[in-house]
Amino acid sequence: MALQMFYSLTILLIISGISLSRATLDSQYYEKTCPQAENIIYQAVRNATTYDPKVPARILRMFFHDCFVRGCDASVLLDSTTTNKAEKDGPPNLSLAAFYVIDDAKTKLEKACPKTVSCADTLAIAARDVVVLSGGPNWTVLKGRKDGRISRANESLTLPAPSFNTSQLIQSFTQRGLTTKDLVTLSGGHTLGFSHCSSFEARLRNFSKVHDFDPNLNPQFAQDLKTKCPKPNQDSSAGHFLDSTQSVFDNDYYRRIVGGKGVFLSDQSMILDYRTKWIVEAFARDQSSFFSEFAASMVKLGNVGVNENGEVRVNCRVVN
Repeated sequence: MALQMFYSLTILLIISGISLSRATLDSQYYEKTCPQAENIIYQAVRNATTYDPKVPARILRMFFHDCFVRGCDASVLLDSTTTNKAEKDGPPNLSLAAFYVIDDAKTKLEKACPKTVSCADTLAIAARDVVVLSGGPNWTVLKGRKDGRISRANESLTLPAPSFNTSQLIQSFTQRGLTTKDLVTLSGGHTLGFSHCSSFEARLRNFSKVHDFDPNLNPQFAQDLKTKCPKPNQDSSAGHFLDSTQSVFDNDYYRRIVGGKGVFLSDQSMILDYRTKWIVEAFARDQSSFFSEFAASMVKLGNVGVNENGEVRVNCRVVN
């Protein structure tokens, strides 16, 4: 019990400092020092997406994971060292990918505007760009973040898990200054997502003493997931897309939740809770509403725990 209380206190201390920042970000932050910054980042992201259609989902997830631990400070981009295991090597982040896209953008930024554009801003802009390139909404990215110097693998354990219920999700988002509506809205980023079996297979077999699979799953969909994730499973890459239009940013994710086809327990739980059900149903009906709310929530997410006292890394993988 004492160990559990200590762990809970540690988690609370980690996240207590990353609520919505009062930092002053500015859409024109680089207007005089690097006016071509956003175009450089966009070209890098577009080129990568052309060769790898998984890039949008990976960059968007990377941005979420960065902002939810220590705020949007690019700490997720730092590599581990001989004396420190970094965030990207924490259990929830081992499946993050496409770091090379940010590396490429940053290399080009350093050539054009040395020591000017932070890695945190680069990732925030790239996250917007992948949504737009996938057919989603556009928004103005506020800029002026600085890069953090601390990155610890154990802190990645504060990320919301795919096994969370709605109450746990709401608590996680509230601790970061985000509302229940932000929770449902930002979860819509799963429209571009893919999950390995390990994140949802507990729903498919021996779910409870009464039910073999999660009764909130559409029965046919549950069978489809079982087929994709046999037991034993010899394919470590096996899994399922989180909606049926995986390369298009749209509201299909919400329509599938309404139909009992949410892949994660956390996704499906939102249709079962009165605090979130009405929002899920509204977005399932109206894609334009989802788009406008997603843009607004991404601006809020981008302001979580903004670091104004950090540095501008030359290489996003190492502190200066």
